Amino acid sequence: MSVISVLENLRSELPANVKLVAVSKFHPVQVLEEAYGAGQRVFGENRPQEFASKVPQMPSDVEWHFIGHLQTNKLKFVLPYANMVESVDSMHLLRAIDSWCGQAGTVMNILLELHLGAEETKHGFTGDEIEAILDDNGGYPHVRICGLMGMATHTSDVNAVRADFEKISGFKKKMEKAHPELTDFKELSIGMSGDYEIALEYGSTIVRIGTKIFGPREY
Repeated sequence: MSVISVLENLRSELPANVKLVAVSKFHPVQVLEEAYGAGQRVFGENRPQEFASKVPQMPSDVEWHFIGHLQTNKLKFVLPYANMVESVDSMHLLRAIDSWCGQAGTVMNILLELHLGAEETKHGFTGDEIEAILDDNGGYPHVRICGLMGMATHTSDVNAVRADFEKISGFKKKMEKAHPELTDFKELSIGMSGDYEIALEYGSTIVRIGTKIFGPREY
């Protein structure tokens, strides 16, 4: 199935309030241009240098999301171009982004990555750490905390995936109730090519879909 056909099918499936991030990492710009020609405007990358190289080759109205683990020494490749960093996964990174944007005179949209603890290799905050960040309202004036990002455990067990999405969604609702003053805290980025349909059941507002659109990665 062509990129155009897949995008058309996805748009027909996704609710109007759900943003589709086309995860284009490892794919050449020509493929991104095909998706752009089909009306896709939001793209996600997870490798800083690749991200920085693609931005100037694409039209200026593309909305870029950085979705991977970001090292603080790579901020210069990402922050000048990103509309959102979805994967803020540590205090060190949060403070570094806030500092960088403060010096640049900008504000960056971010999502806090919640780590459920099921897989030790994954990055992210604990629930307690996110609560502490949100309690410190105003402590990071150069970032706009727009919500949460999370990933389900990598498994074929659908019930396990549902349980993970339920936990992430439930935690977001808990934080919204605890912090009604955080009016930007609206986004829930859960769901990828293999599990986005389930994520939609749990209130996902952003889905990150790559393989389903572009096929296997080109390393």
